[in-house]
Amino acid sequence: MPDLPVPDEVAAAEAGAGVSRSAFRRVLAGSTAGAVLEWYDFALYGILAATVLGPLFFPGGNGVAQLLLALATQGLGFVARPIGGIVFGHLGDRLGRKPMLVVTFLLLGLSTSAIGLLPTYAQAGIGATISLVVLRLVQGFALGGEFGAAVLMVSEYGSPRRRGFWSAWPQAGAPLGTVLATGVVGLLTIALPTGQFEHWGWRIGFLLAVPLLIIGFWIRRRIDESPVFQQARSRADSATAERPRSSILETLAHPGPVLRGLGVRLGENVAFYVYTVFVVAYATTSFGYTKSDVLLAVTVGSLLQFAGMLAGGHWSDVVGRRIAMLVPAAGLAVWAPLFFLMVRSDSLPLLYVGVGVGAALHGLLAGPEAAWIAELFPTERRFAGASLVFQGSSIIAGAPAPLIAVWLVKNHGTTAVVLYLVATIAVTLVALLFSAETKGADFGAERGT
Repeated sequence: MPDLPVPDEVAAAEAGAGVSRSAFRRVLAGSTAGAVLEWYDFALYGILAATVLGPLFFPGGNGVAQLLLALATQGLGFVARPIGGIVFGHLGDRLGRKPMLVVTFLLLGLSTSAIGLLPTYAQAGIGATISLVVLRLVQGFALGGEFGAAVLMVSEYGSPRRRGFWSAWPQAGAPLGTVLATGVVGLLTIALPTGQFEHWGWRIGFLLAVPLLIIGFWIRRRIDESPVFQQARSRADSATAERPRSSILETLAHPGPVLRGLGVRLGENVAFYVYTVFVVAYATTSFGYTKSDVLLAVTVGSLLQFAGMLAGGHWSDVVGRRIAMLVPAAGLAVWAPLFFLMVRSDSLPLLYVGVGVGAALHGLLAGPEAAWIAELFPTERRFAGASLVFQGSSIIAGAPAPLIAVWLVKNHGTTAVVLYLVATIAVTLVALLFSAETKGADFGAERGT
Protein backbone atom coordinates (compact mmCIF):
# COMPACT_ATOMS: atom_id res chain seq x y z
CA MET A 1 0.00 0.00 0.00
CA PRO A 2 1.41 3.47 -0.85
CA ASP A 3 2.73 5.67 1.94
CA LEU A 4 0.37 8.29 3.28
CA PRO A 5 0.97 11.74 1.82
CA VAL A 6 2.69 14.28 4.02
CA PRO A 7 1.36 17.85 4.26
CA ASP A 8 4.16 19.44 2.20
CA GLU A 9 3.62 17.03 -0.66
CA VAL A 10 -0.11 17.61 -0.91
CA ALA A 11 -0.33 21.26 0.06
CA ALA A 12 -1.20 22.29 -3.46
CA ALA A 13 -3.77 19.52 -3.82
CA GLU A 14 -5.59 19.80 -0.49
CA ALA A 15 -8.23 22.31 -1.41
CA GLY A 16 -10.64 22.39 -4.28
CA ALA A 17 -10.60 25.05 -6.96
CA GLY A 18 -10.91 28.57 -5.60
CA VAL A 19 -10.42 27.50 -1.97
CA SER A 20 -7.49 28.65 0.13
CA ARG A 21 -5.45 26.13 2.05
CA SER A 22 -6.16 27.91 5.35
CA ALA A 23 -9.93 27.75 4.71
CA PHE A 24 -9.71 24.07 3.88
CA ARG A 25 -7.70 23.31 7.00
CA ARG A 26 -10.30 25.09 9.16
CA VAL A 27 -12.97 22.92 7.57
CA LEU A 28 -10.90 19.79 8.15
CA ALA A 29 -10.18 20.69 11.79
CA GLY A 30 -13.77 21.70 12.56
CA SER A 31 -15.28 18.62 10.94
CA THR A 32 -12.87 16.20 12.58
CA ALA A 33 -13.28 17.84 16.01
CA GLY A 34 -17.05 17.40 15.77
CA ALA A 35 -16.71 13.76 14.77
CA VAL A 36 -14.40 13.09 17.73
CA LEU A 37 -16.83 14.79 20.12
CA GLU A 38 -19.88 12.93 18.83
CA TRP A 39 -18.27 9.51 19.16
CA TYR A 40 -16.73 10.42 22.49
CA ASP A 41 -20.26 11.17 23.71
CA PHE A 42 -21.68 7.88 22.47
CA ALA A 43 -18.77 5.77 23.69
CA LEU A 44 -18.74 7.47 27.09
CA TYR A 45 -22.43 6.77 27.67
CA GLY A 46 -22.00 3.16 26.53
CA ILE A 47 -19.15 2.59 29.00
CA LEU A 48 -20.93 4.24 31.93
CA ALA A 49 -24.37 2.75 31.22
CA ALA A 50 -23.23 -0.66 32.41
CA THR A 51 -21.39 0.52 35.51
CA VAL A 52 -22.74 3.82 36.82
CA LEU A 53 -25.85 5.23 35.15
CA GLY A 54 -28.13 2.24 35.76
CA PRO A 55 -28.07 2.38 39.58
CA LEU A 56 -28.08 6.20 39.66
CA PHE A 57 -30.95 6.95 37.27
CA PHE A 58 -33.20 3.88 37.24
CA PRO A 59 -35.05 2.86 40.42
CA GLY A 60 -35.37 -0.63 41.84
CA GLY A 61 -33.05 -3.11 43.43
CA ASN A 62 -32.75 -5.44 40.45
CA GLY A 63 -29.30 -4.84 39.00
CA VAL A 64 -30.11 -6.63 35.72
CA ALA A 65 -33.20 -4.48 35.22
CA GLN A 66 -31.20 -1.34 35.90
CA LEU A 67 -28.59 -2.38 33.36
CA LEU A 68 -31.18 -3.19 30.71
CA LEU A 69 -32.92 0.15 31.22
CA ALA A 70 -29.61 2.01 30.99
CA LEU A 71 -28.69 0.16 27.80
CA ALA A 72 -32.18 0.79 26.41
CA THR A 73 -31.52 4.50 26.86
CA GLN A 74 -28.31 3.97 24.88
CA GLY A 75 -30.45 2.47 22.13
CA LEU A 76 -32.69 5.54 22.07
CA GLY A 77 -29.72 7.44 20.71
CA PHE A 78 -29.67 5.12 17.72
CA VAL A 79 -33.42 5.53 17.19
CA ALA A 80 -33.11 9.33 17.16
CA ARG A 81 -30.23 9.36 14.67
CA PRO A 82 -32.27 8.67 11.50
CA ILE A 83 -34.80 11.32 12.57
CA GLY A 84 -31.97 13.83 12.87
CA GLY A 85 -30.60 12.66 9.55
CA ILE A 86 -33.94 13.31 7.84
CA VAL A 87 -34.49 16.74 9.40
CA PHE A 88 -30.95 18.06 8.99
CA GLY A 89 -30.52 16.30 5.66
CA HIS A 90 -33.39 18.32 4.21
CA LEU A 91 -32.29 21.56 5.88
CA GLY A 92 -28.67 21.05 4.84
CA ASP A 93 -29.65 20.75 1.18
CA ARG A 94 -31.96 23.75 1.45
CA LEU A 95 -30.12 26.18 3.79
CA GLY A 96 -26.52 25.05 3.54
CA ARG A 97 -23.93 22.81 5.17
CA LYS A 98 -22.41 25.37 7.55
CA PRO A 99 -25.59 26.16 9.58
CA MET A 100 -26.13 22.45 10.16
CA LEU A 101 -22.49 22.02 11.13
CA VAL A 102 -22.85 24.69 13.82
CA VAL A 103 -26.35 23.84 15.10
CA THR A 104 -25.81 20.09 15.41
CA PHE A 105 -22.46 20.60 17.12
CA LEU A 106 -24.03 22.92 19.69
CA LEU A 107 -26.89 20.49 20.37
CA LEU A 108 -24.49 17.60 20.75
CA GLY A 109 -22.06 19.38 23.06
CA LEU A 110 -24.70 21.03 25.24
CA SER A 111 -26.73 17.85 25.71
CA THR A 112 -23.61 15.87 26.63
CA SER A 113 -22.39 18.40 29.18
CA ALA A 114 -25.93 18.69 30.61
CA ILE A 115 -25.86 14.96 31.47
CA GLY A 116 -22.92 15.72 33.74
CA LEU A 117 -25.07 18.23 35.66
CA LEU A 118 -28.18 16.08 36.11
CA PRO A 119 -29.44 15.23 39.60
CA THR A 120 -29.74 11.49 40.23
CA TYR A 121 -32.95 9.57 40.86
CA ALA A 122 -32.29 9.72 44.60
CA GLN A 123 -32.14 13.52 44.38
CA ALA A 124 -34.92 14.36 41.91
CA GLY A 125 -36.97 11.20 41.44
CA ILE A 126 -38.44 10.25 38.08
CA GLY A 127 -37.63 13.72 36.74
CA ALA A 128 -33.94 12.78 36.69
CA THR A 129 -34.68 9.63 34.68
CA ILE A 130 -36.86 11.51 32.17
CA SER A 131 -34.19 14.21 31.80
CA LEU A 132 -31.54 11.60 31.01
CA VAL A 133 -33.77 10.00 28.38
CA VAL A 134 -34.54 13.38 26.77
CA LEU A 135 -30.88 14.38 26.64
CA ARG A 136 -29.99 11.04 25.13
CA LEU A 137 -32.60 11.60 22.42
CA VAL A 138 -31.18 15.07 21.73
CA GLN A 139 -27.70 13.57 21.43
CA GLY A 140 -28.87 11.03 18.87
CA PHE A 141 -30.93 13.63 16.98
CA ALA A 142 -27.93 15.97 16.70
CA LEU A 143 -25.54 13.18 15.72
CA GLY A 144 -27.92 12.22 12.91
CA GLY A 145 -27.19 15.51 11.18
CA GLU A 146 -23.72 16.31 12.49
CA PHE A 147 -21.86 13.47 10.87
CA GLY A 148 -23.31 14.08 7.42
CA ALA A 149 -22.48 17.79 7.66
CA ALA A 150 -18.90 17.09 8.76
CA VAL A 151 -18.18 14.60 5.98
CA LEU A 152 -19.80 16.70 3.26
CA MET A 153 -17.99 19.91 4.16
CA VAL A 154 -14.62 18.17 3.79
CA SER A 155 -15.73 16.29 0.66
CA GLU A 156 -17.03 19.42 -1.04
CA TYR A 157 -14.12 21.66 -0.02
CA GLY A 158 -11.33 19.29 -0.95
CA SER A 159 -9.74 18.53 -4.26
CA PRO A 160 -11.21 15.50 -6.09
CA ARG A 161 -7.66 14.08 -6.33
CA ARG A 162 -7.36 13.77 -2.52
CA ARG A 163 -11.03 13.53 -1.56
CA GLY A 164 -10.75 9.96 -0.28
CA PHE A 165 -7.95 10.74 2.16
CA TRP A 166 -9.29 14.03 3.52
CA SER A 167 -12.88 12.79 3.80
CA ALA A 168 -11.61 9.87 5.88
CA TRP A 169 -10.61 12.25 8.69
CA PRO A 170 -14.17 12.90 9.98
CA GLN A 171 -14.83 9.18 9.53
CA ALA A 172 -11.78 8.48 11.70
CA GLY A 173 -13.32 10.54 14.49
CA ALA A 174 -15.15 7.39 15.61
CA PRO A 175 -12.10 5.43 16.83
CA LEU A 176 -10.47 8.58 18.20
CA GLY A 177 -13.61 9.39 20.19
CA THR A 178 -13.76 5.82 21.49
CA VAL A 179 -10.11 5.93 22.58
CA LEU A 180 -10.66 9.31 24.24
CA ALA A 181 -13.72 8.08 26.17
CA THR A 182 -11.99 4.90 27.29
CA GLY A 183 -8.90 6.83 28.35
CA VAL A 184 -10.89 9.43 30.31
CA VAL A 185 -12.85 6.79 32.22
CA GLY A 186 -9.68 4.82 32.93
CA LEU A 187 -7.77 7.84 34.22
CA LEU A 188 -10.64 9.02 36.40
CA THR A 189 -11.09 5.55 37.87
CA ILE A 190 -7.39 5.41 38.79
CA ALA A 191 -7.04 9.01 40.00
CA LEU A 192 -10.10 9.22 42.25
CA PRO A 193 -10.42 7.54 45.67
CA THR A 194 -12.40 4.30 45.87
CA GLY A 195 -16.10 4.88 45.33
CA GLN A 196 -15.74 8.53 44.35
CA PHE A 197 -15.91 7.87 40.61
CA GLU A 198 -19.31 6.20 40.98
CA HIS A 199 -20.45 8.95 43.37
CA TRP A 200 -19.50 12.09 41.43
CA GLY A 201 -16.38 11.51 39.32
CA TRP A 202 -18.35 10.16 36.33
CA ARG A 203 -19.72 13.68 35.82
CA ILE A 204 -16.26 14.93 34.83
CA GLY A 205 -16.32 12.75 31.72
CA PHE A 206 -19.49 14.44 30.44
CA LEU A 207 -18.39 17.93 31.49
CA LEU A 208 -15.19 17.54 29.45
CA ALA A 209 -17.47 18.08 26.45
CA VAL A 210 -17.50 21.80 27.38
CA PRO A 211 -13.91 22.63 26.33
CA LEU A 212 -14.30 20.45 23.25
CA LEU A 213 -17.51 22.33 22.47
CA ILE A 214 -15.88 25.75 22.85
CA ILE A 215 -12.90 24.88 20.66
CA GLY A 216 -15.01 23.17 18.00
CA PHE A 217 -17.61 25.94 17.93
CA TRP A 218 -14.92 28.60 17.55
CA ILE A 219 -13.41 26.72 14.60
CA ARG A 220 -16.74 26.03 12.92
CA ARG A 221 -17.98 29.59 13.22
CA ARG A 222 -15.00 30.67 11.09
CA ILE A 223 -15.79 28.22 8.30
CA ASP A 224 -17.31 29.55 5.07
CA GLU A 225 -20.16 27.77 3.34
CA SER A 226 -19.24 24.97 0.94
CA PRO A 227 -18.39 26.51 -2.46
CA VAL A 228 -19.96 23.51 -4.19
CA PHE A 229 -23.25 24.13 -2.38
CA GLN A 230 -23.13 27.83 -3.22
CA GLN A 231 -22.68 27.01 -6.91
CA ALA A 232 -25.59 24.55 -6.81
CA ARG A 233 -27.83 27.10 -5.07
CA SER A 234 -26.94 29.74 -7.66
CA ARG A 235 -27.89 27.35 -10.45
CA ALA A 236 -31.16 26.52 -8.71
CA ASP A 237 -32.01 30.19 -8.15
CA SER A 238 -31.44 30.98 -11.83
CA ALA A 239 -33.41 27.99 -13.09
CA THR A 240 -37.01 28.47 -14.16
CA ALA A 241 -38.19 25.13 -12.81
CA GLU A 242 -39.54 25.01 -9.28
CA ARG A 243 -37.24 23.36 -6.75
CA PRO A 244 -38.40 20.12 -5.11
CA ARG A 245 -40.00 20.72 -1.72
CA SER A 246 -37.92 18.02 -0.02
CA SER A 247 -34.51 16.65 -0.93
CA ILE A 248 -35.33 13.62 1.24
CA LEU A 249 -38.38 12.74 -0.90
CA GLU A 250 -36.44 13.45 -4.07
CA THR A 251 -33.65 11.13 -2.91
CA LEU A 252 -36.11 8.36 -2.06
CA ALA A 253 -37.61 8.77 -5.52
CA HIS A 254 -34.18 7.70 -6.88
CA PRO A 255 -33.43 4.87 -4.41
CA GLY A 256 -30.54 3.18 -6.22
CA PRO A 257 -27.66 5.08 -4.55
CA VAL A 258 -29.30 4.83 -1.12
CA LEU A 259 -29.74 1.07 -1.44
CA ARG A 260 -26.15 0.58 -2.61
CA GLY A 261 -24.91 2.73 0.25
CA LEU A 262 -26.96 0.80 2.81
CA GLY A 263 -25.74 -2.47 1.34
CA VAL A 264 -22.09 -1.49 1.71
CA ARG A 265 -22.63 -0.14 5.21
CA LEU A 266 -24.42 -3.33 6.35
CA GLY A 267 -21.35 -5.54 6.60
CA GLU A 268 -19.09 -2.68 7.64
CA ASN A 269 -21.35 -1.71 10.57
CA VAL A 270 -21.84 -5.29 11.75
CA ALA A 271 -18.10 -5.93 11.62
CA PHE A 272 -17.40 -2.80 13.66
CA TYR A 273 -19.78 -3.74 16.47
CA VAL A 274 -18.72 -7.40 16.54
CA TYR A 275 -15.02 -6.54 16.76
CA THR A 276 -15.36 -3.68 19.27
CA VAL A 277 -18.59 -4.09 21.30
CA PHE A 278 -19.69 -7.73 21.21
CA VAL A 279 -16.15 -8.98 21.86
CA VAL A 280 -16.10 -7.27 25.29
CA ALA A 281 -19.08 -9.25 26.59
CA TYR A 282 -18.12 -12.44 24.74
CA ALA A 283 -14.49 -12.60 25.85
CA THR A 284 -15.13 -11.65 29.49
CA THR A 285 -18.16 -13.88 30.14
CA SER A 286 -17.20 -16.97 28.15
CA PHE A 287 -13.45 -17.07 28.73
CA GLY A 288 -10.84 -16.10 31.30
CA TYR A 289 -10.11 -12.56 30.11
CA THR A 290 -10.53 -9.64 32.47
CA LYS A 291 -12.61 -6.69 31.32
CA SER A 292 -9.61 -4.36 31.54
CA ASP A 293 -7.59 -6.66 29.25
CA VAL A 294 -10.35 -6.76 26.65
CA LEU A 295 -10.94 -2.99 26.82
CA LEU A 296 -7.22 -2.40 26.32
CA ALA A 297 -7.28 -4.73 23.30
CA VAL A 298 -10.22 -2.77 21.88
CA THR A 299 -8.38 0.51 22.54
CA VAL A 300 -5.32 -0.72 20.65
CA GLY A 301 -7.66 -1.95 17.93
CA SER A 302 -9.27 1.49 17.73
CA LEU A 303 -5.88 3.09 17.10
CA LEU A 304 -5.20 0.59 14.31
CA GLN A 305 -8.69 1.29 12.99
CA PHE A 306 -7.90 5.02 12.91
CA ALA A 307 -4.71 4.40 10.93
CA GLY A 308 -6.57 2.00 8.64
CA MET A 309 -9.24 4.60 7.83
CA LEU A 310 -6.67 7.18 6.74
CA ALA A 311 -4.68 4.58 4.80
CA GLY A 312 -7.86 3.26 3.14
CA GLY A 313 -9.00 6.74 2.20
CA HIS A 314 -5.64 7.51 0.62
CA TRP A 315 -5.49 4.16 -1.16
CA SER A 316 -8.91 4.83 -2.67
CA ASP A 317 -7.48 7.99 -4.26
CA VAL A 318 -4.89 5.81 -5.97
CA VAL A 319 -6.76 2.66 -7.03
CA GLY A 320 -10.39 3.79 -6.86
CA ARG A 321 -13.12 3.47 -4.23
CA ARG A 322 -14.42 0.04 -5.29
CA ILE A 323 -11.13 -1.82 -5.18
CA ALA A 324 -10.09 -0.05 -1.97
CA MET A 325 -13.28 -1.29 -0.28
CA LEU A 326 -13.60 -4.70 -1.94
CA VAL A 327 -10.20 -5.92 -0.71
CA PRO A 328 -10.69 -5.21 3.04
CA ALA A 329 -14.32 -6.37 2.89
CA ALA A 330 -13.16 -9.74 1.57
CA GLY A 331 -10.45 -9.71 4.23
CA LEU A 332 -13.05 -9.24 6.97
CA ALA A 333 -14.98 -12.27 5.71
CA VAL A 334 -11.83 -14.41 5.73
CA TRP A 335 -10.76 -13.09 9.13
CA ALA A 336 -14.09 -13.80 10.89
CA PRO A 337 -13.50 -17.51 11.71
CA LEU A 338 -9.84 -16.83 12.57
CA PHE A 339 -10.91 -14.07 14.94
CA PHE A 340 -13.15 -16.40 16.94
CA LEU A 341 -10.47 -19.10 17.04
CA MET A 342 -8.06 -16.57 18.54
CA VAL A 343 -10.57 -15.39 21.15
CA ARG A 344 -11.38 -18.98 22.10
CA SER A 345 -7.66 -19.78 22.52
CA ASP A 346 -7.72 -17.99 25.91
CA SER A 347 -4.44 -16.35 24.91
CA LEU A 348 -4.15 -12.61 25.56
CA PRO A 349 -1.61 -12.00 22.74
CA LEU A 350 -3.87 -13.80 20.26
CA LEU A 351 -6.84 -11.75 21.50
CA TYR A 352 -4.87 -8.60 20.69
CA VAL A 353 -4.06 -9.93 17.23
CA GLY A 354 -7.66 -10.96 16.56
CA VAL A 355 -9.16 -7.63 17.60
CA GLY A 356 -6.35 -5.56 16.09
CA VAL A 357 -6.43 -7.12 12.63
CA GLY A 358 -10.23 -7.06 12.55
CA ALA A 359 -10.29 -3.39 13.53
CA ALA A 360 -7.58 -2.49 11.00
CA LEU A 361 -9.45 -4.25 8.18
CA HIS A 362 -12.63 -2.47 9.21
CA GLY A 363 -10.76 0.85 9.08
CA LEU A 364 -9.50 0.12 5.58
CA LEU A 365 -13.11 -0.52 4.49
CA ALA A 366 -14.68 2.42 6.32
CA GLY A 367 -12.06 5.00 5.33
CA PRO A 368 -13.04 5.32 1.64
CA GLU A 369 -16.76 5.19 2.49
CA ALA A 370 -17.06 8.87 3.36
CA ALA A 371 -15.93 10.08 -0.06
CA TRP A 372 -17.74 7.25 -1.86
CA ILE A 373 -21.10 7.96 -0.22
CA ALA A 374 -20.77 11.70 -0.91
CA GLU A 375 -19.97 10.90 -4.55
CA LEU A 376 -23.12 8.79 -4.95
CA PHE A 377 -25.40 11.85 -4.89
CA PRO A 378 -25.70 15.14 -6.79
CA THR A 379 -25.10 18.32 -4.81
CA GLU A 380 -28.76 19.34 -4.48
CA ARG A 381 -29.57 16.20 -2.51
CA ARG A 382 -26.16 15.06 -1.26
CA PHE A 383 -26.84 15.91 2.41
CA ALA A 384 -30.14 14.03 2.36
CA GLY A 385 -28.68 11.01 0.60
CA ALA A 386 -25.59 10.78 2.80
CA SER A 387 -27.68 11.14 5.96
CA LEU A 388 -30.10 8.41 4.88
CA VAL A 389 -27.19 6.05 4.22
CA PHE A 390 -25.13 6.85 7.32
CA GLN A 391 -28.00 6.94 9.81
CA GLY A 392 -30.26 4.36 8.17
CA SER A 393 -27.48 1.81 8.40
CA SER A 394 -27.06 2.55 12.11
CA ILE A 395 -30.59 1.26 12.70
CA ILE A 396 -30.65 -1.76 10.38
CA ALA A 397 -27.07 -2.87 11.04
CA GLY A 398 -25.20 -1.10 13.85
CA ALA A 399 -27.72 -0.97 16.68
CA PRO A 400 -28.93 -4.61 16.54
CA ALA A 401 -25.55 -6.19 15.71
CA PRO A 402 -24.27 -6.75 19.30
CA LEU A 403 -27.69 -8.02 20.44
CA ILE A 404 -27.97 -10.41 17.48
CA ALA A 405 -24.42 -11.66 18.05
CA VAL A 406 -25.08 -12.28 21.77
CA TRP A 407 -28.30 -14.17 20.98
CA LEU A 408 -26.62 -16.26 18.27
CA VAL A 409 -23.65 -17.29 20.39
CA LYS A 410 -25.95 -18.17 23.31
CA ASN A 411 -28.36 -20.28 21.26
CA HIS A 412 -26.30 -21.56 18.34
CA GLY A 413 -22.62 -21.09 19.19
CA THR A 414 -19.83 -19.08 17.61
CA THR A 415 -20.29 -20.65 14.17
CA ALA A 416 -23.62 -18.84 13.88
CA VAL A 417 -21.96 -15.49 14.63
CA VAL A 418 -19.30 -16.19 12.00
CA LEU A 419 -22.01 -16.97 9.44
CA TYR A 420 -23.91 -13.81 10.42
CA LEU A 421 -20.79 -11.70 9.96
CA VAL A 422 -19.84 -13.34 6.67
CA ALA A 423 -23.40 -13.06 5.31
CA THR A 424 -23.60 -9.33 6.00
CA ILE A 425 -20.16 -8.77 4.47
CA ALA A 426 -21.35 -10.70 1.41
CA VAL A 427 -24.08 -8.09 1.01
CA THR A 428 -21.39 -5.41 1.17
CA LEU A 429 -19.39 -7.16 -1.56
CA VAL A 430 -22.42 -7.52 -3.82
CA ALA A 431 -23.38 -3.87 -3.36
CA LEU A 432 -19.84 -2.81 -4.29
CA LEU A 433 -19.76 -5.06 -7.35
CA PHE A 434 -22.97 -3.45 -8.61
CA SER A 435 -21.68 0.09 -8.00
CA ALA A 436 -19.90 2.25 -10.54
CA GLU A 437 -16.52 3.78 -9.76
CA THR A 438 -16.89 7.31 -8.37
CA LYS A 439 -13.28 8.38 -7.76
CA GLY A 440 -12.62 11.91 -8.96
CA ALA A 441 -16.28 12.84 -9.41
CA ASP A 442 -16.63 16.53 -10.26
CA PHE A 443 -18.97 18.09 -7.70
CA GLY A 444 -19.00 21.31 -9.69
CA ALA A 445 -20.74 19.66 -12.63
CA GLU A 446 -24.29 18.41 -12.87
CA ARG A 447 -24.46 14.64 -12.56
CA GLY A 448 -27.11 12.02 -12.67
CA THR A 449 -27.68 9.40 -10.02
